[in-house]
Amino acid sequence: MTPPNACASLDLASYNGTKGETILIFASVFISGHLSTLIDQTGLVARSVLGILAFLSLVSWTIIFQKSASFSRLESQTKRLLDVFRSSRSLPDPQTLRLAAGSSPLVRVYEAGYREFNAQLSQAQTQGATSQGGTHKLKNPQAIFVNMRVASSDEIRRLEKYMSWLATTGSVSPFIGLFGTVWGVMDSFAGLGDAGAASLRAVAPGIAEALITTAAGLAAAIPAVIAYNHYLTKIRGISSRLDNFAMEFVSKVETFYN
Repeated sequence: MTPPNACASLDLASYNGTKGETILIFASVFISGHLSTLIDQTGLVARSVLGILAFLSLVSWTIIFQKSASFSRLESQTKRLLDVFRSSRSLPDPQTLRLAAGSSPLVRVYEAGYREFNAQLSQAQTQGATSQGGTHKLKNPQAIFVNMRVASSDEIRRLEKYMSWLATTGSVSPFIGLFGTVWGVMDSFAGLGDAGAASLRAVAPGIAEALITTAAGLAAAIPAVIAYNHYLTKIRGISSRLDNFAMEFVSKVETFYN
């Protein structure tokens, strides 16, 4: 049998939980209703500014989610590629790495180096240039590294796609919102002059409506700036990893084929 005090405690806890949920619901309804009221009272210029900011924010969030999913896949794919490459004493077939790593940038960098390696090896075999141990010598291992660096630059440019949109949104949105606010404040003071009433109560609603555009500008800019800095750091890390992989590839080629 449950003691009366325990029942009272359970009832009090459930009441507090229900009360907290009720407060949150009423707060969200009040805020959304208050914002919708302010937006309904805004003028044509403010609504145009809000529409532009909503479009910038929507595209930015689309890019953010796409980049997040892309970089999450790259981490696991790159790890699998490096495991296959480092576990093999010879150079694996590019198709094997593509099956293991999918769309990792290292796959295309590896393919660029592998093509140059095969071209030099075929040329050495044709000319009959062999080392004392019977291994065909490569004519120019540095050319392999250069080809891989070029492919690496192409991959970095591909990863940087749409990053300029995040940078532009982060830098421009606050100013677009500020323009809407300044316009709204000017409109409020113009209406105040026409009415001939010099009271805060007369101008406060117009200023409150005008400040919505500044808040919307910050809401669009802050996630874009955070995402831009976060993904830029990741791209720099991938660029360094691509360069290191190219050096590792050339080192492996020189060890076994020179």
